Amino acid sequence: MFLSRVRVDLNGLSRELLFEIMGGGAYGAHQLLWKLFPDHSEARPFLFRQEMEEPSGPDQTPKGLPLFYMLSDREPVAVAGLLDVQSKPFAPALEVGEQLAFRVRANPTVSKAVEGKRGQRADVLMAAKFPFESGEARSSRACVEAMDNAANDWLASRAESWGFRLPVKPNVGAYRQHALHKPGRRDAIRFSSVDYEGLLEVTDPGRLVETLAHGIGRAKAFGCGLLMLRRP
Repeated sequence: MFLSRVRVDLNGLSRELLFEIMGGGAYGAHQLLWKLFPDHSEARPFLFRQEMEEPSGPDQTPKGLPLFYMLSDREPVAVAGLLDVQSKPFAPALEVGEQLAFRVRANPTVSKAVEGKRGQRADVLMAAKFPFESGEARSSRACVEAMDNAANDWLASRAESWGFRLPVKPNVGAYRQHALHKPGRRDAIRFSSVDYEGLLEVTDPGRLVETLAHGIGRAKAFGCGLLMLRRP
């Protein structure tokens, strides 16, 4: 695997794609990052996460430019005048009981049975929010706590199957609902995302490496699922 940081030369983008990328448009970002794999036409070989450049320099002036973190099963190829790539081989050596700081942007959903129909995906945070009446109740502390608990339960209940456990509750933030418009498709692609940040403990190193390679949850083509680790 290869872990990469990808920066975009905005001068190389069309006006339409520029506005989409700067607005966090996941479909445009997904299509753009495909350009890093010009000789590959099969299943998507990468996971990614979009951020904005952090402040830099003595005055800590925000750059405000898009920055992508990407994990791929092959080395990406930079595109001159458009995509600058810094890559390194990624083969983590993990041990049972090791604790690591993590970040992940995930799409927390569950399958909901519908009689006579194919199972549908349900947003666990929206389901937690539903019992609260619209208006002030949905901005109440009780509603926020219910949504945070639902997000934490979703991750904690799946952690062991992904090769880790959560010794403490992670921070949950940046719950967003997305509507992406794909050319040739009348209805928007809708999904939600949540940012988790916290500490995990390795329970199965091999399985966790597989999880890193394949990602967590759904909406991986739209910037979700990349589990980022570092030693605290």
